[in-house]
Amino acid sequence: MDLTITDVPSAKRFEARDGDALAGFAVYIPTDEMIVFTHTEVPPSYAGQGVGGALVRGALDDVRDRGLAVLPLCPFVKAWIGRHPDYADLVYSAPESRVSD
Repeated sequence: MDLTITDVPSAKRFEARDGDALAGFAVYIPTDEMIVFTHTEVPPSYAGQGVGGALVRGALDDVRDRGLAVLPLCPFVKAWIGRHPDYADLVYSAPESRVSD
């Protein structure tokens, strides 16, 4: 399998393709500061073959290249980052609140 990971902004998702076949996708919401990942899906015919991991890695590498953060609302993306701490720096953290007197 020779996967290609591509951002498809018009569909607001990253796609993993095996030739012409769609092997998986990760849906996102773009903002000025970050990409919010909401859902990742891999069809049963590609399950267990590393497609999801390759898809997330490719998407996160693209986000890193753009200088953006990620907010992983998708459980798969969140778990993948948890297993790959070298990507933890991409996770958005809100600035501290300041209480004024």
